[in-house]
Amino acid sequence: MTDQKSMFINGEWIAAESGETLEITNPATGESVGVVSYGDGREAAKAIDAAHEAFKSWSKLTARERSRYLYNLYELVRNSRDELAGIISAEMGKPLREAKGEVLGAADNFMWYAEEAKRVYGDTVPTSVPNKRILVIHQPVGVVAAITPWNFPVNMVARKIAPALAAGCTVVLKPAECTPLSSIRLFELIEQAGFPKGVVNLVVGKPELVGQEFINNPKVRKIAFTGSTRVGKLLMEGAARQVKRVSLELGGHAPFIVFEDANLDAAVEGLFESKYRNAGQMCICTNRLYVQESVLDSFSEKLIERLKKTKVGDGRNKDTEIGPLINEQALRKVLDHIEDAKAKGASVLYGGNRLTDGEYSKGFFIQPTVISGVTKDMKISCEETFGPVVPVIPFKEEADVVEMANDTTYGLASYVYTENNSRCFRMAEALEYGIVGINDGSPTQTQAPFGGFKESGIGREGGYYAMEGFLETKFVSFGL
Repeated sequence: MTDQKSMFINGEWIAAESGETLEITNPATGESVGVVSYGDGREAAKAIDAAHEAFKSWSKLTARERSRYLYNLYELVRNSRDELAGIISAEMGKPLREAKGEVLGAADNFMWYAEEAKRVYGDTVPTSVPNKRILVIHQPVGVVAAITPWNFPVNMVARKIAPALAAGCTVVLKPAECTPLSSIRLFELIEQAGFPKGVVNLVVGKPELVGQEFINNPKVRKIAFTGSTRVGKLLMEGAARQVKRVSLELGGHAPFIVFEDANLDAAVEGLFESKYRNAGQMCICTNRLYVQESVLDSFSEKLIERLKKTKVGDGRNKDTEIGPLINEQALRKVLDHIEDAKAKGASVLYGGNRLTDGEYSKGFFIQPTVISGVTKDMKISCEETFGPVVPVIPFKEEADVVEMANDTTYGLASYVYTENNSRCFRMAEALEYGIVGINDGSPTQTQAPFGGFKESGIGREGGYYAMEGFLETKFVSFGL
């Protein structure tokens, strides 16, 4: 795919003023899968102006009118599942089965918020003064600048723009530079759905320059970001200068806790879903595995047997379960975590190596890996690995593992496997995380709130909770 007009601004496809382009390569094969126009702050400014102008009319449409556009988009995305999944797999390596699930999840977001748009209710509040009446209404924030990551290049876009549009906001999206092709195709569907000019805009551009325009342009009233905690802090700091709203879904360091009374087979499958899906490149994926001492050996054996059956390969092959890492930098980080652990005394129980032979020779592949003998001074114990590597850490008592699990600045997702009903509730309440999966390795759903505690973010995506971040609350007092 070669497209020199890869930015969608004010209803038109345009190229970058600079004339620069960006080549997109498949991380499984190294082959080029597309060349796109690569913009900067100038295109971001144009898109913001267009969104600002479009907001005047889009925000005044009835909720039902906005819903119709979102319903149209839902149908188009759902019917384009296979095409979009193929693009996702080609540009970032995700197995096709997972990519198809991602696209259906994106479609579900458009349908959900088509319905949620009609449920932005206000209040009448009893007054304490006889000749006054109190009315509370909700109105859209304004222009939203959305920045999305490469690991879910369609679903993350939908999760941001769907509630924003439903609330009456207009949007400028900057997708990850690794994965713009799926966003471009999604915006072609947005154009096909008939959204008015300027309501939804796409800028494929340099992160620093586009980000600075988002921060400094006063017409932007909210920044919605998913990505690293480091970048999230920079955006939050910059947004503070104009008191822009921010919603931040940042890094994770999820604990996965297996108690001795757990169904171990179910726990292994739950761990595989949480840790090895998308090659471990998820903010909610397991980063630390805690197993009660009495079942440590049996659980480890079952896990390794599962990994021995796992096919690593090009995501476009139907039997692939684990695809490549996104790029060389990601591969180096994962290998560094493994080598650091080994140098400090850990043992590799399974995997631990880059795959380079045959079909793997041109891609960024690594074996699914299990490490034991992990200590707190190792990088893998305190940093987000973002790869298919899990450290196994034994524990004795419930209180011990709660303390270990909470001993981090992150607080996005956590997982617990136990058959003890009382413990289920105790752990759900004790873990300092925005998401807790109890006997569930894949807890996310469109209608549920998604977000973290501590340095894992601010705000929530999903359900009606997401709508709150795109609405201002206005109090109106009527004198009689």
